[in-house]
Amino acid sequence: MKNMTLEHIAAVCGGTYIGNEADKTREIQGAVIDSRLVEKDYLFIPVRGEKVDGHSFIPSVFEKGALAVLSEEKLENPAGPYIFVENTLDAMKKIAADYRRGLDIKVVGITGSVGKTSTKEMIASVLAQKYNVLKTEGNLNNEIGLPLTIFKIREEHQVAVLEMGISEFGEMDRLSTMANPDICVITNIGLCHLENLITRDGILKAKTESFAHLTPDGIAVLNGDDDKLCDKKVVNGKPAVFYGIEKAAKVAETEEGTKTLAEKTVYATNVEAVDLTGTKAAIHYPSKETGGEVTMEVTIPIAGEHNVYNALAAVSVARELGLTCDEMKRGIESVQTIGGRSNLIHKNGITIIDDCYNANPVSMKASIDVLANAPGRKIAVLGDMGELGAEEKQLHYMVGEHFAGKGIDALYRVGTLSQEIAKAVRTCSSKTEVHHYEDKADLIKDLVKEVQSGDTVLVKASHFMGFPEIVKELTK
Repeated sequence: MKNMTLEHIAAVCGGTYIGNEADKTREIQGAVIDSRLVEKDYLFIPVRGEKVDGHSFIPSVFEKGALAVLSEEKLENPAGPYIFVENTLDAMKKIAADYRRGLDIKVVGITGSVGKTSTKEMIASVLAQKYNVLKTEGNLNNEIGLPLTIFKIREEHQVAVLEMGISEFGEMDRLSTMANPDICVITNIGLCHLENLITRDGILKAKTESFAHLTPDGIAVLNGDDDKLCDKKVVNGKPAVFYGIEKAAKVAETEEGTKTLAEKTVYATNVEAVDLTGTKAAIHYPSKETGGEVTMEVTIPIAGEHNVYNALAAVSVARELGLTCDEMKRGIESVQTIGGRSNLIHKNGITIIDDCYNANPVSMKASIDVLANAPGRKIAVLGDMGELGAEEKQLHYMVGEHFAGKGIDALYRVGTLSQEIAKAVRTCSSKTEVHHYEDKADLIKDLVKEVQSGDTVLVKASHFMGFPEIVKELTK
């Protein structure tokens, strides 16, 4: 890792180097918190957890070839050098921030209430057509996962696409201090993490903490159809790049009343669903070279209008980083879904929309819209959405109202709050069969008996509901 000598690391994190003087100038080759991932000349960062204290693995990591470790404890007769620090997690974040700033690389930071991961996948797929890209893997988007991702950047990487997820004020400030993005993408300001952030204005304030940590020439790429983001026309003295459906500024009814949204730089027209196999759209953007408008016809291989927004964000970023129209189109049309997020599974004649990684009102409605476009009998298996604060019941009821007008044949639900979804469906629609359960095992037993060849089944809930178990049973 470039410039990451033990002497430098100790200075950066405010630690004390203890060990052989000759080792101070040696560079680490990687940094991890999991002792099982330690390789030769790695830095091991022990973390104190509820059940396990990483310090107990220090002897074993030296046996694996670790160059050094961080430690909150004074070590007796360690098998190698260590850096004594007050807090290993704080030290890790300082090291990651310093390492990122020493790299000659473009960083795209992605946040938002909904769609961070799918937008990250889309942007990475597009940029990979021109650059060597490192992207956030899985859900490593928090104050532990982000530095670990940054530590994976090597000199051969040209762009890093980093996802940043938060649930409280100040968290984005800490994340973007490490990421130091050249381009900051915000997908939307939706209703999630309301327990700590209280309102959408609170979410907006928390998400836009990232702006203070953009590089000097950095830009913001924002969803211009979002009534909160559309006001951020200038960020750090530079015009924001807005994207959305249709170029013209829209008039929308918002919490504060009628509002005019942003005119878009990058926009889509002729959006058309292709069953569950994808979405067609024409994407328009101004050429950096000629200034004239480029029109690109694409077929996004993932269903749902929300994936058009992901493609628009990717084009907005790719345009700034010099990709051609052909490269953008190829990247959009080759993007793949990942497990738990609008992932289509075909098994025993049944189509399963596996979207059970997480849920909030915006993503729940989007998944319901995708199901509504499916052929054959449509079945929704829905559970509770978490972290919605004082209005959690009302927000579940609103999802049910949205559901009721979509022509879905059956609703299977389990969970306390999802009772409100069922209540709204019964009130607003007499055509949907509603099945409710106190126990997930009972739901699975009945559902497995009920589904038939030709059915499409949506499985959606917040992660704590454990809905991957339902997908697993349906795919046996």
